[in-house]
Amino acid sequence: MARPSRPRRRAATVLAAGASLILALSACSPSSGTAATSPAGTGSGLPDAHVHGLSVSSETGQVLLATHDGLFDVTKQPATKIGATNDLMGFTGGTDHGVLYASGHPGEGSSLPNPIGLIRSTDAGKTWEQLSRQDESDFHALTATKSGIVGFDGALRTSPDGKTWTTVATDFVPAVLAGNPTSDTVLATTPQGSRRSTDGGKTWTMADSGPVVQFAAFASPAEAVGVEPDGTVHTSADAGATWIRKGKIQETVQAVAAVKGADAQLAIWAATAAGLVVSTDGGMTFRSANAP
Repeated sequence: MARPSRPRRRAATVLAAGASLILALSACSPSSGTAATSPAGTGSGLPDAHVHGLSVSSETGQVLLATHDGLFDVTKQPATKIGATNDLMGFTGGTDHGVLYASGHPGEGSSLPNPIGLIRSTDAGKTWEQLSRQDESDFHALTATKSGIVGFDGALRTSPDGKTWTTVATDFVPAVLAGNPTSDTVLATTPQGSRRSTDGGKTWTMADSGPVVQFAAFASPAEAVGVEPDGTVHTSADAGATWIRKGKIQETVQAVAAVKGADAQLAIWAATAAGLVVSTDGGMTFRSANAP
């Protein structure tokens, strides 16, 4: 039975786990360009050990992983490399099917600047165009809202079109930014607790209660998923205002996605150290995504 989420914990282990994610992201170096086209050597069934983003299409079921060595389609095994090799640190889907936004560093042989700023694909990652902040920004946290793009590159920034930016004064460093392209609600996860915006990232409030989640994702404008550093899963029916505790992901989580399928059921995907897992019962139980 689902249980109300317990009050936010401030134990040192939780703070360290949240902070370690931020440090790990900032420490990643440009891609070596030695991406594999199969999961061989990772020991997890994933094409790369460094997963920075996860996207699942509600229309096609396509599962994409943004990694240190580029973008991979992991809908089926073996994984298939999509497009050029670049270290995609920030990654998010756009309003339309096939539209993706990313940021990070160029891979070996790439003509992109370093850092690559904000880039956009309209063909599900096969090709990319440079939008803005080339040679300036490596957005480690990135999401799309109804009003535009929200990103964090050392400063929190919002953009209506991915080209012109406004810097937002904040007192927090987000590990993850989560939004929905048809809503202006954004969640920012931090070691001190979640921050929430309802105006596309322009202003923020701190959650007074609820779990300290390290990862967050939206399946719809109202339905959100949060995962604690220890893998405990929570869901929200009111865009992150309140949470219900569900099950637990046993392995270390690297990225999370949530989607509502044609049957209107909530599916939660997670890239973990042991491989890709999925829940089709609202986060109560998880199984290998490659299981029959």
